[in-house]
Amino acid sequence: MAFCTAINCMDGRVQLPVINYLMERFGVDYVDSVTEPGPVKILAEQAAPALLESIFNRVSISTDKHSSKSIAICAHADCAGNPVDDQTQKQQLIDAVKTLQDKCSGVEIIKLWIDENWDVQELP
Repeated sequence: MAFCTAINCMDGRVQLPVINYLMERFGVDYVDSVTEPGPVKILAEQAAPALLESIFNRVSISTDKHSSKSIAICAHADCAGNPVDDQTQKQQLIDAVKTLQDKCSGVEIIKLWIDENWDVQELP
């Protein structure tokens, strides 16, 4: 059994597109989902310590217990939990990766953007 991890918005519209993308991208059997409304904002701004710690705890279960070697941090168009423009969210994705890299060494971290048509795009 192979796992990867998705840190994704709780929005149900993005769950299946992200899971399907990650299963194919990483060739895994399962995707552990860590969901919050607007997680990129939480990780980028680091202004809510309790939420940040909760995300880190759930990610560590995935990496430690399920041996997940890859993490996707996700953001999407029309996010109710992080109602900012697309460019701001894409910058938050970059900042979120920096936050994750400090806590998740040895794990590949990718950035995913889900557009208004629910198509998943991996950002550089």
